[in-house]
Amino acid sequence: MSRSLMLSAVAALALVCGRGGGEPHEKKGEAMDLSIYTPKEVKWADAPPVLPPGAKAAVLEGNPGKEGPFVLRVRMPDGYRIPPHTHPKPERVTVLSGTFYIGMGDKFDPEKGRAMPAGSFGTWPAGMKHFVWAKGETVIQLHGTGPWSLTYVNPEDDPRKSRK
Repeated sequence: MSRSLMLSAVAALALVCGRGGGEPHEKKGEAMDLSIYTPKEVKWADAPPVLPPGAKAAVLEGNPGKEGPFVLRVRMPDGYRIPPHTHPKPERVTVLSGTFYIGMGDKFDPEKGRAMPAGSFGTWPAGMKHFVWAKGETVIQLHGTGPWSLTYVNPEDDPRKSRK
């Protein structure tokens, strides 16, 4: 990913973070505050432009665009797809609702996918080429260490190119 695309992804995540209540709750030398979000209190916004249009995102803790731990939820409509891509750090996903599918490889092939129904957890290493899709409205929760980014295997799949 070019440096400018990486910076725009981080900037977009920072915008989402600013809308979500995702400020770090533990600061050096300060006591930790209690942070609880009921489903009605989660603040959804359009997902960062690095993701295809249609998804919503909510940052619950931290800032995915900066160093440090974060918790991010992504809500996807039925049939939502993210083409083959990689991440520079391990990914940890919990499926909260719906069915999340993941396949490994550099080409989108639903025959190679594995279903992750609500309640499932998955993790895969940094750099692993994978693609995902949703059946039914699906909500996942990502737990990770920022900065979070996504690089498409085929640069033409990057939705930011079609939004210009």
